[in-house]
Amino acid sequence: MNKTSKALVVLSGGQDSTTCLFWALREFGAANVEAVTFDYGQRHRIELDAARKVAELAGVRQTQLPIDTFAAIGGNALTDAGITPEQGARDDSDSTIPNTFVPGRNLIFLSFAAAFAYTRGIEHVVTGVAQTDYSGYPDCRENTLKALELALRLGMDSRVTLHTPLMFMSKAETVQLAQEVGAMDAMAWSHTCYNGAVPPCGHCAACELRAKGFAEAGIADPLVVRCGEH
Repeated sequence: MNKTSKALVVLSGGQDSTTCLFWALREFGAANVEAVTFDYGQRHRIELDAARKVAELAGVRQTQLPIDTFAAIGGNALTDAGITPEQGARDDSDSTIPNTFVPGRNLIFLSFAAAFAYTRGIEHVVTGVAQTDYSGYPDCRENTLKALELALRLGMDSRVTLHTPLMFMSKAETVQLAQEVGAMDAMAWSHTCYNGAVPPCGHCAACELRAKGFAEAGIADPLVVRCGEH
């Protein structure tokens, strides 16, 4: 990457976005990276604290933006208190969409992120979506992101580029990348659990996917290690 270009990372405070933040630091240089985090009324609100801590450890400026529409719409387990997140990770043969899918979330996040970047002269937006993630979210697919990138370029007459470094990686490969780019200290403060539990509940789909990735990579999860010390 051009070390004079600027990048904006969509930072949820989770495993994938933490990895992408440190990937961006490596690719663009620390002086050229900042982060944006969205408060959308999520059940696991502790991830907002995680995002602040991760950004602090990375030494980047972070902005938190409110989006309360998702909570008003409801209908999914991450923004509707009346719906319980499904338990257990899925395999790639399950084509149904889990109840933790927030319709349009990544489309909205990236549209706001691109608008935020536009006002700051930033042409690169980085997101941790992955088509190989078995959650089955349709807004994590490469064709969705390519179509959105084109729409954003046309709609804002901009040269914005959406970067998805984890798109075709397995969870184990994302763990290896996190180690490679120096994200492990920050990973200890990241948050993944859909139930907002610290230590992680270990039973929701997000927890199981994360645990599986670290196990397959043969690397101890820094978050679990940190929690085990208390």
